[in-house]
Amino acid sequence: MTPEQILHKAYEEAASTLTQSVVDDPAIGERVDYVCRCMSNRAGVRLLMSCLLAKLDMPGVDLRKPYTEIGGRGCFSGRTYDERYITAFIHQHRLPVNPTTAFLTPVLRNINHPLTTNIELVGRPRDLYQKTLQLLEDVAKNRVRADRLLVETVRILLVLRDEKLARMASLIDALKHAQDALPLSTEAIVVLIGQHLACRNASRLPVLVVAAAYQVAGPYLAERTLPLNAHNAADLQTGALGDVEICIVGDDAVVTAYEMKMKRVTREDIDAAVTKIAKAAKRIHNYLFVTTDTMDPSVAEYAARFYEETGGTEIAILDCIGFLRHFLHLFHRARVSYLNAYQQLVLDEPDSAVSQTLKEAFLALRQVAESGE
Repeated sequence: MTPEQILHKAYEEAASTLTQSVVDDPAIGERVDYVCRCMSNRAGVRLLMSCLLAKLDMPGVDLRKPYTEIGGRGCFSGRTYDERYITAFIHQHRLPVNPTTAFLTPVLRNINHPLTTNIELVGRPRDLYQKTLQLLEDVAKNRVRADRLLVETVRILLVLRDEKLARMASLIDALKHAQDALPLSTEAIVVLIGQHLACRNASRLPVLVVAAAYQVAGPYLAERTLPLNAHNAADLQTGALGDVEICIVGDDAVVTAYEMKMKRVTREDIDAAVTKIAKAAKRIHNYLFVTTDTMDPSVAEYAARFYEETGGTEIAILDCIGFLRHFLHLFHRARVSYLNAYQQLVLDEPDSAVSQTLKEAFLALRQVAESGE
C-alpha cells in the first residue's frame, strides 16, 4: 500500500470504532490519549503519526530514527512523511493538529541521534515528549503494533474534532438566539473585544482587529488588505512590511502598513520600521504601530522625526482599543458588520494562531453581551 492508502485505511477503521479503543494495553492507551489531547503543544502527535506512517510504509525502518543525519541502517526522513502525507491527511479530515510540520519546531529540529527514552527533549510540557518517545519505544519493542497505534491516534483526533465542532455549533446556535435583541452599541463592542484581547495567548487578535476594520471600511476607502501572513511567519521570511498591509484598489503597492505589538513600542522598533521603509519598492504613506500596552510619548516623538528623512512616510503609534473605538464611532452604522467580520476572522484562523479556547471564549463573551445577562 502507498502512504496515502495506509492513512485512508487507518481513517476508515478509526471512524468505524470511535467509541472503542483499539489498543489493549491501558498504559499505552493513556499515553497516546495524552499526546493527542495535549493542546498546548501539537508537535508530539504529528511526530508520532509521521513515524508510525514511515514504519508501516517501510517495515525495515526504526521509527525512533526519523532523521537522515543519524546515518546507518533504519533511519528515514520523518519530515518528508510529515510534510508530504500527514499535512494533506489532517487538512482533508480537519483534524485538530497544527497545519505545519513538527520537525521544524525548536525541540525537534537539528537532531542527529535516535529518539530513545534515555534522552530528554527539552520542551514543554515535559510529559508530552516523554510519552511520545515512550510510544515510539513501545512500537520498536513490539509492545504494540504500529497500525494499531496509528488507528488509535486517528480515532482520538476524530473524537476531538467532533467534540470541537459540537461545542462551536452549540455556541453559534446560542449566539443566533441572543442576536434577536437590540444590536450592541459601539461602546459595548469595544468592551467585548477588549475582554477578548485580555485573554491569554491573544497576540494574533490585534491583527484581526485592524484587518476586520478594513474588510468593512475598504469599499468606502477604495482600499483593501493583502492576505494575512501566518502568525508565526517572520517579516524577513515573507518580505512583508507589516502584520496588516493596505493597498489602493487596483494596485498591489502597499500604502499603509500596520505592525502589532502586545508590548510597548521602542525606539528599536521605530528604527527597524525605517529600515523596512527604505527597502520598499514604492513609498509607503503610513507605517503605523498598534499596541495593546501603554505608549511612551518620547518614542512617539522620535517616530514623528522620520517624516522628511523617509521622503514622506508618517510613522505613528496607535493604541489598539483607541483605534477600535474611533473606527466604530466613525463607521457607527457598520458596527455589527465589523463585529461579524472580526468573529469570522477569529474562527477562520488556524488553532496554532488563535486557539480553540480563544475562539470559544469570544463566542461565549459575545453571547453574554448580546443576551444582556
